[in-house]
Amino acid sequence: MQDTAVKEASPEPGSRIAGISMDSPGRFINRELSWLAFNSRVLEEALNRNHPLLERLRFLSISGSNLDEFYMVRVAGLHGQVKAGVEAVSPDGMTPLQQLVAVNRQAEILIRKQVETWTQLIRELRAEGIAVLDTEEITAQDHEWLEGYFLESLFPLLTPLAIDPAHPFPFIPNLGFSMVLRLERQGDGAVLNMLIPLPRQTRRFVRLPGDEIRYISIENIITLF
Repeated sequence: MQDTAVKEASPEPGSRIAGISMDSPGRFINRELSWLAFNSRVLEEALNRNHPLLERLRFLSISGSNLDEFYMVRVAGLHGQVKAGVEAVSPDGMTPLQQLVAVNRQAEILIRKQVETWTQLIRELRAEGIAVLDTEEITAQDHEWLEGYFLESLFPLLTPLAIDPAHPFPFIPNLGFSMVLRLERQGDGAVLNMLIPLPRQTRRFVRLPGDEIRYISIENIITLF
């Protein structure tokens, strides 16, 4: 008996495979959410103990800078589409507004994981002799040195900006880092909201004098004074 070769026919356009039609949005993964999933995997490397500790810190930094660029480029594009009233759906079946909502939800989860990872890494760094200090850990001697550093290197560069109905919201440049403060005026107890852009020309972390390796962030220095 002669064997007969059977050639499997290619599926016709619009046919269904495994319950999903060829033109179904369910066949596609949203590219923005896919990118966030990729950046989550980058962050996971910061928790991989097979890497040296400082290399893990670098992975955390990379995930942060990646997210900054993502919001400056891709999320900005989605905002532009929403503002222009674009309602066309992407191949995965989502409108720009739906994508924006989903992206912000996933980004919030990612940022929370970044904070948790940073908290874990600074504990491990301290165990290796590298301390990132909070304000309550500052000694009187440290406080005296930091006051001089603040007055000479930080204070001249700080410009508090009011946030109120009488002023337009202050401009924050891309990659700008600012502190938001809620202050109470001594005279009448009025509440004031302020924005303090942190200068880019200064280091984010300042090493304290002494033989030990100790750092404090400039936002904590500003909080002290």
